[in-house]
Amino acid sequence: MLKSRGILQTFCRYKHGKNHWSRLENKIYTKDRAMANFDDFYKNVFGNRWNSMRVALLCEHKYVAMINNFGDVEKTAAMLERDGAMNIRDVYNISKKNQELKGGPVIPKRAKIVKEVSEFIDQQKEIEINELYGEKERYHTSDLKTSSKTKEIDYKKPLSKVIEENSEIDCNRVVNPDFGNAGLQEFVPATKIKGMEDWLLESDHYQYYSNTADFPLKIEMVQEFKVPENLQLFTYEKGNISSFRTPSRCSTGVFSHFLMDGASILPPLALDIQPNDYVFDACAAPGGKSLLMIQSHLPKVLISNDSSLGRCNRLTKLMNQFIYEFGENKSKHRCVIRNEDARITSEFGSYDKVLVDVPCTTDRHSVNVDDNNIFKTGRIKERLRLPELQSAILTNCIKLLKPGGSIVYSTCSLSPVQNDGVVHMALSNVFKDHGITMTINDLSLVMQPFFSIMKFENPKGLKYGQMVIPFLPANFGPMYFCKMTRNV
Repeated sequence: MLKSRGILQTFCRYKHGKNHWSRLENKIYTKDRAMANFDDFYKNVFGNRWNSMRVALLCEHKYVAMINNFGDVEKTAAMLERDGAMNIRDVYNISKKNQELKGGPVIPKRAKIVKEVSEFIDQQKEIEINELYGEKERYHTSDLKTSSKTKEIDYKKPLSKVIEENSEIDCNRVVNPDFGNAGLQEFVPATKIKGMEDWLLESDHYQYYSNTADFPLKIEMVQEFKVPENLQLFTYEKGNISSFRTPSRCSTGVFSHFLMDGASILPPLALDIQPNDYVFDACAAPGGKSLLMIQSHLPKVLISNDSSLGRCNRLTKLMNQFIYEFGENKSKHRCVIRNEDARITSEFGSYDKVLVDVPCTTDRHSVNVDDNNIFKTGRIKERLRLPELQSAILTNCIKLLKPGGSIVYSTCSLSPVQNDGVVHMALSNVFKDHGITMTINDLSLVMQPFFSIMKFENPKGLKYGQMVIPFLPANFGPMYFCKMTRNV
């Protein structure tokens, strides 16, 4: 303080504004927090492969162009072909024929999780608890049981290496009830989370998972798959990163084509919609998958549902942009937009096909965009409880199926907990609470012709579904999807 002319003066430190470089440099962005979480989590899941997947996630993803059948179809198709794009139906059929000439597709082999893996997981849990509470004040739980007589394992090795060294190959992809989904527990990262009641183990939020397959399970290999004739889907070959032209207005006033992540076409195609099917899209927003099903002209009725009124409004806007006279005559297009929570929809036994593309961590969005990011500090509880929400939606949607009807569950996440783990939980729930049994439709063989344009996860790393993984020469996904049929 200085005294001048009888006035006391103090020097105040000037604070830079929020957008000043010195503050931005030290700011932790939500997308950076998401990437740090994935680095901790997916490195354990995918090992060294995570490095290439990480780079692909941070780069712009690759699109597929779906020609709008309510616009100038031939003109748009000719334009895309001049630009060098290929019709996906042609690519699929050519790849399939080449496989047949080479002796047919290869039946995928799958790893069976053995006892040593469960012991590995128990040891990892002990390590996590010691890190949080210390050796002297260790948190005891009945779930942590270790045996001094068991085979010694190098716990510093990644799980994939342990499985490779201690597993047998099972070509039938049958989940052994003795092991269940215990291996999935390794994929749940233990993170120190402050700001709630106490330090928390992130894995505590997944304790509702059962470690045993307490339900009958049948798995059948799907032999037939085709892209509907009415669908015109175009993409560029692997390694070609050309961009599609911006959609333009057609003579009918609608847009010429719709751009979507290429992997997003697989869940609705996997449904194998037949003429006059009643179809329910449980979590339809932002609407690309619903639009694809409408463009196929196959459903007798399509219910495009979402729990958010705002997202339903955006769904309506999308349909008006791509479907001629959608607002004036909805019954003509047999599409109904509904605002309802899919966990409480009660039209049991009403639908031939159900698509369940649930809310998830949206991995690519989370590491690239701060807005509406599930990794914001205020959304920790919401993120941790995502598998609980996902399994509740899938469980209820299974009840909406007619006997013999099919359901496809999908996410745009690489997380085994949100993927195979949720499928496992839903299958257990519907059997214990409602006596419903399901057949897993293994799509491994019929997806092989897509290998020429997309990168798929090795079937050994999955129990129930398929997954397109980010890969720079074919940067689609991530997209997990699993098809099931309700038994009669």
